[in-house]
Amino acid sequence: MTSAVRLIRSPELSDVAEYAYASTVDAPARFVFAAGACPLDAEGNTVAIGDYAEQARQSMRNLRVALKDAGADLSDVVKSTVYVASSRQADLVTAWECVREAFGDHDAPSTLLGVTVLGYDDQLVEVEAVAAVR
Repeated sequence: MTSAVRLIRSPELSDVAEYAYASTVDAPARFVFAAGACPLDAEGNTVAIGDYAEQARQSMRNLRVALKDAGADLSDVVKSTVYVASSRQADLVTAWECVREAFGDHDAPSTLLGVTVLGYDDQLVEVEAVAAVR
């Protein structure tokens, strides 16, 4: 099956970003809107308190499960948003590197931003995504 998602790269924009600058979805496709994946274990506890990298990895594991349950995978993601509870760019980069690693070759457009606080106690990272499948 061919993917419904096409990643767009522009030769006029810098290649420093580790993602495509745009994406399109070919019809017919079904969209999957994933809630923000949080760094929670099966009991609902925040994992890896104080560890941006491990919280990003757990968030991506949870995102993969949510997408699978909806009939999608990370390779079907059209766009993601990564929230990091920090004002330090280094913390954002740490989280981003783990998210990027989980996506592998599928470098869909993404937004990375620092926020003041996230919803769970001790939560540092949250990742939301939109996917499309045939």
